[in-house]
Amino acid sequence: MSALKRVAVVGSGPSGVYTVQALLDQDPSAALAVDVLDRLPCPYGLVRYGVAPDHEKIKSLQQNLRRVLEDPRVRFVGNVRVGDDGVSTEELRELYQAVVYCVGAAADRRLGIPGEDLDGSCSATDFVSWYSGHPDARDGFPLAAPSVVVIGVGNVAVDVARMLVRGAAELHGTDMPQRPLEDLVHGGSRTVHVVGRRGPSQAKFTTRELRELGTLPGVRTLVREAELARDPGYVRPEGLPGPVRRNLAALGDWSRGGAAGSGRRIELRFFLRPVEILGSDTGTVRAVRFERTEPDGRGGVRGTGSFEDIEARWVLRSVGYRGVPLPGLPFDASRGTVPHDGGRVLRDGRPSPGEYVAGWIKRGPTGVIGTNRPCAKETVAALLADADALAARPVAEADPLARLGARGRTPVPWSGWLNVEAAEALLGGSLGRATAKIADWDGLLAAARGTGR
Repeated sequence: MSALKRVAVVGSGPSGVYTVQALLDQDPSAALAVDVLDRLPCPYGLVRYGVAPDHEKIKSLQQNLRRVLEDPRVRFVGNVRVGDDGVSTEELRELYQAVVYCVGAAADRRLGIPGEDLDGSCSATDFVSWYSGHPDARDGFPLAAPSVVVIGVGNVAVDVARMLVRGAAELHGTDMPQRPLEDLVHGGSRTVHVVGRRGPSQAKFTTRELRELGTLPGVRTLVREAELARDPGYVRPEGLPGPVRRNLAALGDWSRGGAAGSGRRIELRFFLRPVEILGSDTGTVRAVRFERTEPDGRGGVRGTGSFEDIEARWVLRSVGYRGVPLPGLPFDASRGTVPHDGGRVLRDGRPSPGEYVAGWIKRGPTGVIGTNRPCAKETVAALLADADALAARPVAEADPLARLGARGRTPVPWSGWLNVEAAEALLGGSLGRATAKIADWDGLLAAARGTGR
């Protein structure tokens, strides 16, 4: 196999770093140099900006990713935008013998129902970005709402519900920015309705995240026994996978928990399909109208013609992610992915020399963080199978950073990220916390330069 000398990986989240790790493991050549490009000045992608701040064990995965990025054959290059206003995919093909795009799925899926654009109807993705300190996050969520509806029954829905009822003592030890921490603690949300259109045996949350709802101090988690009983899987769980049976057991315990009381509570609802978000005279959300559904005998549900309104001043949509086109790459709009064959990017049905994909932009937003590892290995196997042809591709002799930095955006090296870490630790210390994220572009870039604000 001919030795590769220069490879770029676009994206420093789990899929990108697992791709780098697979490259280093399968091609141990000392001549190989891998540049990991990221639009942000910070690495780790979804682990930094998508994992809930109170899930410290999952967030500790950063240490594993860090070891890969600190390999002497690897160079982290933050603050580099790929696309219309940055370096183009064509330029990357000129600079590197191979480029692997690991850009995730940045958009949220919409419900497609009337009232979805009312003031107070928000994407859970946006809310997660805000409390995780993403510098592009929007602000202005109606945190004073006494009742919130979260549409969706996956782990993200469980995460946002949990964050809405957490207390100050539980959030103080996280790395979330100070402003979201204070706003969440002083917000007025007391009832969070987490609603799914199908039954509990078809919900997408994992047992660990689900059971955590039953351990929150001062919070009641409630389920309606009548809704559980509509699910054939709940009535006869013998043939279901173990994780689903464990979920149903937890839900059954909560259905026998008695009255809600006056404290904070999470209500898990099932067999309710959103059909309209109802607005007030001022154009803000006042309720969500759901149609009651029932099992259709084929693994899906059908409407019953019976409706229920759940009053709420805030709606969070948590029904999945979707990939967005990256300028210069082909895109399958129906799937929200880049067309590929085993990770090789396809242009007009044929592999495009030197271009590859891994992660959600390759397979869609499915699986957990660990699912990215075999996905990355498959792509790297295809790349290395092409190594002879790739090594023969002519690339520019100059260091790619000279071109990458010619777009008015100064690249942030690994040392710049270490400066950000140090600044966040200093900020946290000033607030009586271990660390606190810097949540704006100016602050991050100033920290990366070591100049502060």
